Amino acid sequence: MKIAIIIARYLLGIPFTIFGLNAFFHFLPEQLPPGDAGAMLTLMLHYGWSYVLGTLYLVGGVLLLLNRYVGVALTLMAPPLVVILLFHLTLMPQMLGLALFLAALEVFLLYAYWHHFAAVVRSR
Repeated sequence: MKIAIIIARYLLGIPFTIFGLNAFFHFLPEQLPPGDAGAMLTLMLHYGWSYVLGTLYLVGGVLLLLNRYVGVALTLMAPPLVVILLFHLTLMPQMLGLALFLAALEVFLLYAYWHHFAAVVRSR
């Protein structure tokens, strides 16, 4: 189980770190998709939302790679991951498989690090 957790942390941390860095340095080629998906991404770029998401990606990804504050990293990465899932479910289903894979990794790591969240969800 320990090896699976380490692999899941790296498989989730690496793409989030890369895409978080890309939000600031633009080293990956970017082409806006056609239609509503492109319109939404254009709005996100225009109003600076990509920097907010990029910061969450980068901080969460680096924390996962360093194995530090994993509970915080998973908490930071959950909302953007929901946005990614909803974006690919509704506007761009071509990359839905990758989004589902990342969501499955997040759920697996939430299960593995449940002790970080147990006090929050425990009833008195």
